[in-house]
Amino acid sequence: MYSLPNLLTMFRIALVPLFAIAFAFPGPSGKLAAFAIFVLAGVTDFFDGLAARRLKSYSDFGRMLDPIADKILVATALMMLVAGGAFDGYKLIPALVILCREILVSGLREFLAGVRVSVPVTSIAKLKTTIQMIAIGAMILGPTANHVVPGALAFAYVLLWVAAGLTVYTGAIYFRAGLAHIDPEPRAERSDGQERHGGAGEAV
Repeated sequence: MYSLPNLLTMFRIALVPLFAIAFAFPGPSGKLAAFAIFVLAGVTDFFDGLAARRLKSYSDFGRMLDPIADKILVATALMMLVAGGAFDGYKLIPALVILCREILVSGLREFLAGVRVSVPVTSIAKLKTTIQMIAIGAMILGPTANHVVPGALAFAYVLLWVAAGLTVYTGAIYFRAGLAHIDPEPRAERSDGQERHGGAGEAV
């Protein structure tokens, strides 16, 4: 539980409320602080995976906590951006798609865990996460991003749409994998009073 990868993951979760507090501060300084915290959280996401591979330190606790930490960070950032007025009208669509997908995959993982089936992270899902983090990071900076790189904010919105498209694609893959392990027959009670359960499926 207290291996280096897990400690980095827990540290990332601890950064989320600090990010929200910094983002709530008015003026550019608050957004800069929030951006710095968001980048730090993203860096820990990279290094906890690297540490787990290099140290061969894998655990059920880490496999459970790492995707939760990512979803908390992304969901909090998107909600703070919505509250701050970064999204309006059609611009809300990619944010809603991403949030709905995260809820779907979380529920799917919980169900599959009950039948002892793992859902591995695909390379496309990792690409989606990278694009998503870059887009959200630029939007956290807001107009400051345009001062640093002209047109950065508009490009960030394009990236968010790309991330939303990849989100739908990977979500469909996970959902289809989950359907393969759902017993279509209703559970029935045996004559001895015990429920009949379907067998656990193979790993996805």
